[in-house]
Amino acid sequence: MSGMKILPPFFTINYFLLCVSSFLFFASFNMIVPELPSYLTSLGGEDYKGLIISLFTLTAGFSRPFSGKLADKIGRIPVMVFGASVCCLVSLLYPVMTSVAGFLFLRFVHGFSTGFTPTGTSAYVADIVPFNRRGEAMGIQSLFGSLGMAAGPALGGYLASIYPINILFYVSGVVAILSILILLRLKETVNPTEKFNLSHIKLNRQEIIEKRVLSPSIVLFFTVFSFGIILTIIPDYSEYLGIRNKGLFFAVFTLASLAIRIIAGRTSDKYGRIPVMKVASFCMIVAMTVIAYADGMTMLMIGGVLFGCSVGMNNPTVTAWTIDLSLEAFRGRALATMYIALEAGIGLGALISGWIFANQASNFKSVFLLGAISAMIAFIYLHILPIKFLRKIH
Repeated sequence: MSGMKILPPFFTINYFLLCVSSFLFFASFNMIVPELPSYLTSLGGEDYKGLIISLFTLTAGFSRPFSGKLADKIGRIPVMVFGASVCCLVSLLYPVMTSVAGFLFLRFVHGFSTGFTPTGTSAYVADIVPFNRRGEAMGIQSLFGSLGMAAGPALGGYLASIYPINILFYVSGVVAILSILILLRLKETVNPTEKFNLSHIKLNRQEIIEKRVLSPSIVLFFTVFSFGIILTIIPDYSEYLGIRNKGLFFAVFTLASLAIRIIAGRTSDKYGRIPVMKVASFCMIVAMTVIAYADGMTMLMIGGVLFGCSVGMNNPTVTAWTIDLSLEAFRGRALATMYIALEAGIGLGALISGWIFANQASNFKSVFLLGAISAMIAFIYLHILPIKFLRKIH
């Protein structure tokens, strides 16, 4: 019996607490996403739906170089706490700033939350996990985040159906507070840390982008372009297809991604990151095509399952690949570069899809097929990468 291990060796109390905090953090800001398009419409801003996600991701992307540098200098935990604190504060301010301009400003500020917390989280996991279990560890940690992404919209849709939307915003803020309380119990992994000073937010050109991780960042950009489309268009598309709970698609694709995250992580540890990324990008092509031609709930949910499988393979694998290529001293910067690509892809996907859709149902198909084309670019790029990237990573 001594040889039997129920839990992997890296599953320590710190790792577990970080996973629970990730669950709460992602649940907090995702629970309001499906209701935001209709809320913005109620404020008189229906023409600005594409900005709901793109403003959020713009700030997140802009803040990544700062969060990466700060994570390497002052520590992972302060960076994570700052991001979760922004999530809490902004959620509580949505009921107060009820003009279109006020709402869009809050979406802009809200982006700082994901600009900071995930950077610190990924770096923290990389610090405490053995090299050869990195993909598996990222898979489990992202599984908890995905559970939050699934539970958030489902809970948000339920709350919005029986209570005024302000209650939803307040609950989102409380969930973020719970995430912060857990983070404060963690032990810092950066040693020694520096005390924060203004020089930490001054960046030179070399501190913005980590060139070592450009390849995974490029692949990530083209694969998450579809995610921006989904976040922006699916609420209206669900309504168009007669689906009352606009958070249902989000719950389905997120749940579909859960189990496959661990499998994908282990597979990439054993056979390499590139083969898993090829499968993920191909699955995204199929998913966006199925969604484009959906004629009812069943077909849309099938597309959601395929989309979730792609996301579940993509997320932990590309993160592990990025860490593989990075230097330990600049791990925060490398992850920040990857997340800049993430936010740029999601933000442009949201902005362009909102512009093409233009509140015209006849444009749904074109928008989703654009996502399939973007994923195809990633698939082709993975096949033409230099040989040095194709080796199995151990």
